[in-house]
Amino acid sequence: MHEWIKLFRRRVVGGYHRGVHFLRTRITKVQYIIITATLTGLVSGLMAVFLKRSVQQVEKLVQHFSGKAYLFVLCPAIGLLLTTWIIQRFFRGHIEKGIAMVLKAIAGKSSFIPARNNYIHFITSALTVGSGGSAGLESPIVATGSSLGSTMAKLGLLSYSERTLMIACGAAAGISAVYGAPVAGVMFAVEVLLAETVLSYFVPLIIAAVIGVLCSKVYFGESRMFDFVLNENFNYKNVPMYVLMGVGAGFLSLYYARAFRGVDKRFHQWKGNPYAKALAGGLMLAAFYLVFAPLYGEGYESVKMLADSSPARILPGAGWLRNIPENLLLLVFTGCILFLKPVTAAITIGSGGNGGNFAPSVFVGAYWGFFFSRLVNASGWLHLSETNFTLVGMAGLLSGVMYCPLTSIFLIAEITNGYGLIVPLMIVSSIAYFIAKSFEPFYMETKQLALSGQIFTHRREHNILSMMSLESLTEMDHQVFNPTDSLRDLVRHIAKVDKPIFAVVDGGHRLIGVIAMNDIRGMIFKMEALDKTRLKDLVRQPLAVLQGDMPMTAVIKEFDRTGADYLPVIDEDKRFSGFVSKARLFEKYRLQAAQIRDIYDDE
Repeated sequence: MHEWIKLFRRRVVGGYHRGVHFLRTRITKVQYIIITATLTGLVSGLMAVFLKRSVQQVEKLVQHFSGKAYLFVLCPAIGLLLTTWIIQRFFRGHIEKGIAMVLKAIAGKSSFIPARNNYIHFITSALTVGSGGSAGLESPIVATGSSLGSTMAKLGLLSYSERTLMIACGAAAGISAVYGAPVAGVMFAVEVLLAETVLSYFVPLIIAAVIGVLCSKVYFGESRMFDFVLNENFNYKNVPMYVLMGVGAGFLSLYYARAFRGVDKRFHQWKGNPYAKALAGGLMLAAFYLVFAPLYGEGYESVKMLADSSPARILPGAGWLRNIPENLLLLVFTGCILFLKPVTAAITIGSGGNGGNFAPSVFVGAYWGFFFSRLVNASGWLHLSETNFTLVGMAGLLSGVMYCPLTSIFLIAEITNGYGLIVPLMIVSSIAYFIAKSFEPFYMETKQLALSGQIFTHRREHNILSMMSLESLTEMDHQVFNPTDSLRDLVRHIAKVDKPIFAVVDGGHRLIGVIAMNDIRGMIFKMEALDKTRLKDLVRQPLAVLQGDMPMTAVIKEFDRTGADYLPVIDEDKRFSGFVSKARLFEKYRLQAAQIRDIYDDE
């Protein structure tokens, strides 16, 4: 029975491969990629829509059971416990989350993302955010869309560069479906996921993003997450204020990143029961929500209140607060919230929930823009449009936290139904990005991965090197010699192989030194010396020794420093593994660089 199943599976797989090959021979490569991008945009857009709808259903369920009492503050704990149970029960206690998972797959796994990521982020983020976790859905949507893109690419038997493109198409479709902003979806894919972008990639990305938006419109109609209308046009006289707000947004972005990392690190250091950690995180969130209710969930409803000129609706209803002037209360309340949001986001994610920092950074930006403009207006110096500054602030923090200035600019421009704020959006986003980038070169969730070479950055040569491994380049078929062997033993071996260098090892296979052909060229014809000369008298120390776990950037530096053609490799116990050839290294580098090419190539 088992053999019959295996035979059936082989025939199905073989038939599928023949079908794909037949299709690819009947249409051009570009047409095939466009079809795959369209399908990727469709499935990713639908998944993003269903995720948003699922969160709405969970929120309704929470409201039904919590009623008007303060029971809603306990719902995040329930959501975190359920999320933790699912991860512990079905996924061995760990899942890779968000954008970092996608970037690691692109750099280290040839853009293959495990199929379980097609649904795990959907389930866990819906529970986390729907029950009131203080995080966003955008990172899980990016992870899900990217995974679906990788799956579509695997089904389509695409190459590495084409798989990477489909991952970006899935992410672009997801972002576009959530915000109804296709240009922002394309920009996000280019800025965040694609370290290197070929011009022809934009066509599949645009198609996928448009399909994602259409999925959202068909399902939700014309209703959008944000549907702001500018009440006041941009006033060029306020440019100095936008510059000042951009500076503040840059430093606030740095605070966000460091506060988030600090709290998240504390939770990751918690090695106890995961359910106790989830419960503790939920109770911490409950304490924050009792005082600052806008921190609950994604917080987009309170952002709408700020941008729609009804900020008083976010204030708590405690009677004793009525004695405080509303203007002062608003400033204090919003000021506290914009500093607390990264803390609650870190508690949500660090204690076991699944979510991202995209929505929280937009939330903090909105509060910063409102706080800044209300403070200036209260001073009586100027009159600023609080709606405009709220919207522009969203772009500033998103740019400074997520390191995606173009995405920030076009996202706010699209959700405001026009480009009336394009100039201040450019000013604030670019200043915030410049300040954040100057102090922290890498996005907070990927900093350690970037420094260790596990993900791509915008440095092309480092990206190519990170795709290579020292183990794959090591020539392990070299004959080794003992120090007591004679020169004749070495000469006999030279007559059989075409090797320019040889290793001398001790009884434990630990490297003693090397002998190169150039070292003995003048001796091999002296017959009387062949038996008398021992290799221990000829061995020398190599110009450098490579460790087996050494990153390729360090390997390149050693070859450049020494000028050697061959360098020996040893393992963690200092045992000899083989030699690495400079010629082979650069040939592999050239082949890896050739993988990133225009989709119109080879037509």
